[in-house]
Amino acid sequence: MAGPFEAYDDIEDVAERLRASDPSERRVAIIELGNSGDPDAVAHLAGMVGDPDAGVRQQTALALGEFDGPEAAAALVWLLVDPEQAVASAAADSLAEFKDPDSADAILPLVSHDHAFVRMGALRALKELRRKDALKPALAALQDVDASVRVQAVGVIGFLKMEEAIPALAAAATDGDPHVRRAAVSALAFSGLKTAAESIMRAMGDENWMVREVAAETMGTNKLGSQAADALIARLDDPFWQVRLKAIRSLGRLKVAQSTMQIVPSLTHEQANLRKEAAAALGEIADRAALPFLQQVADDPDPEVRKNARWAIERIGAVKGSNASF
Repeated sequence: MAGPFEAYDDIEDVAERLRASDPSERRVAIIELGNSGDPDAVAHLAGMVGDPDAGVRQQTALALGEFDGPEAAAALVWLLVDPEQAVASAAADSLAEFKDPDSADAILPLVSHDHAFVRMGALRALKELRRKDALKPALAALQDVDASVRVQAVGVIGFLKMEEAIPALAAAATDGDPHVRRAAVSALAFSGLKTAAESIMRAMGDENWMVREVAAETMGTNKLGSQAADALIARLDDPFWQVRLKAIRSLGRLKVAQSTMQIVPSLTHEQANLRKEAAAALGEIADRAALPFLQQVADDPDPEVRKNARWAIERIGAVKGSNASF
């Protein structure tokens, strides 16, 4: 069986070209090393993090993203603090793809870096690594002056799914920045604690429609979501159809029968996505009272609405034993 480097020159030959005087030739060699899939390429790529050409360093950051593990992470950490924003951004994107928990050792120290972008990039990278020792610095980062850092800190905490962090997430759900509140509400979905459910429910009345939207969606996946039926029904009058859509989706998931007639008006909304979601939710709830309204939209001009409406009619017929048809 051929090795991973079969389509390229010998790796050492390619590495020789990293010393070429022409930056474009160095970039091509870096691309080949990144595409090789050979772990031995990482050491050669790590040696390019101090190249005088920003384009070469950026390409190095992209190439290192093809690998995983502590050695590649350590090299990307150098590039994350690069003075050129394009290089640092490429490094942040590459680090965010890492899955090896051992990579966190090189990343954790940057959570307290002077530059907000570096702090943000470090926290973003730590999410997927799910290292428990990232919890403490992430909790501290919830007090960061930069909202983008706080958003990523919430992400780290959310990925860890540790009940001990629920009070901190609940507090973040009232943060002054809507992006932080939105991330915190989403992160609370996993918890079965009453505190989490109450925070999500309060967020359904947030002044920012995007926070209300994620709260309405998250409530449908929370273990205590059924307790928020009235709050979800209230969101069916939200001025933003996107919020109504997520509320309808959650009511369908939770099979809230008392919401049937409140969902029905959305079957004729001008926004096809809302009509589609309403039909699907009514099918999940399977309340026979929805049948005549579903039959009226079984020939909706939008194919997805038609499909969902007909599926809902068949499902209600099957669940209730009726002779429903369209």
